[in-house]
Amino acid sequence: MTFSDLPLIPALKRAVADAGYEAPTPIQQATIPLVIEGGDVLGCAQTGTGKTAAFALPILQHMHTNPVRPRVIRSLILTPTRELALQIYESFGIYGKPLPVKTTVVFGGVSQNPQVDALDRGVDILVATPGRLCDLISQGHISLSKIEIFVLDEADRMLDMGFIHDVKKIIAMLPAKRQTLFFSATMPPEVEKLAMSILTNPKTVKVDPPTSTVDAIRQCLYMIDKGNKRKLLSQLLKSSEVTSALVFSRTKYGADRIVRELIKDGIPSMAIHGDKTQAARQAALSAFKQGKLKVLIATDIAARGIDIAGLSHVINYDLPNEPESYIHRIGRTGRAGMDGDAISFCSIDEVKYLREIEKLIGRSIPRRECDWPMTIFTETPKAPRIGRTPEQIAEARRRGQFSSRKPAAFASQGIQKHSGGSSNAKHTGLPKVAR
Repeated sequence: MTFSDLPLIPALKRAVADAGYEAPTPIQQATIPLVIEGGDVLGCAQTGTGKTAAFALPILQHMHTNPVRPRVIRSLILTPTRELALQIYESFGIYGKPLPVKTTVVFGGVSQNPQVDALDRGVDILVATPGRLCDLISQGHISLSKIEIFVLDEADRMLDMGFIHDVKKIIAMLPAKRQTLFFSATMPPEVEKLAMSILTNPKTVKVDPPTSTVDAIRQCLYMIDKGNKRKLLSQLLKSSEVTSALVFSRTKYGADRIVRELIKDGIPSMAIHGDKTQAARQAALSAFKQGKLKVLIATDIAARGIDIAGLSHVINYDLPNEPESYIHRIGRTGRAGMDGDAISFCSIDEVKYLREIEKLIGRSIPRRECDWPMTIFTETPKAPRIGRTPEQIAEARRRGQFSSRKPAAFASQGIQKHSGGSSNAKHTGLPKVAR
């Protein structure tokens, strides 16, 4: 099948061809006709399989063939991170170039003024992150009363406890009569159940088992003590086989520490996470995409939506405590028909995470030996929870410092608690995949 065989208008078929895409991926083949028909859709497919085009092309077609003047926001794409919001916005720009359809993007971490100016000029399609969207709605800059198509991208992440309250608030503002599309690479049963309560008689499309890993990705794992991870990481990154590496840290503090350690070892690197400004995140990501930077350190949330053509390696410096995140992480490589490598480090404290990951993917990750074999086989005991005496609470209240939140309780004891972090492919003789 080619894009010519899909029920798309000629202008969109030309735009896809001009972008260099030849054949639609399985998720695109299955969902584009369903979205054009106007029903709700729950789409689940591995990362790198073109889910963005699966909803972008039908939405652009609907906006073009059913114009409304003056322009109002008629389609909303909600996504968890700034990077993914920008990527989706760019995809709409590529596919919608020949059409008189206006798309804009809003996200936090930057001044809202240019975003408000763009909204004031009229918008058909809005790509947004939840926080900035809610802010602009409360200020009266955005109305969702005319939404015809609502897309929840990375639905598994958007429906977990990190975003669920904002998502429910936004959905409550949408018209009851609308088309709703959910897309994700993983769909745990509890999240799918919640999604089904929001969708109306949806058509479900699952291309490949939703918890399977891309066959083109070579996976391996090193059992290693936490204190030796730095040595192994430096050794691997100095190998000629690693042309570009995305390294995952479980926490923002850990990501910054890894950067400092790699720089000491003579390996330039940068980090992206929620505490970085949007300008710093974009600068690091741009340098990485352009090949000026070989190593990028990221937390899970910041890495959602990173689409790097030809990324050779993903390295899990820390195993994720949510097994579904492993699928998202390693899916950053092995995209668009290319192969890639996923390397994971596991200390004794992370064995429990490893068991959950291997249970989810239905296979054992091949082990490799390194120069620093594991020597610690007893988990680190958890530090006892430090409470406060009634006298301390009374004194804190007197000073106006009392709070029931845990961070304040830790601070009152002088303890610092770090919280966890919230394309074009090179010519390979293989067809490019439309995102």
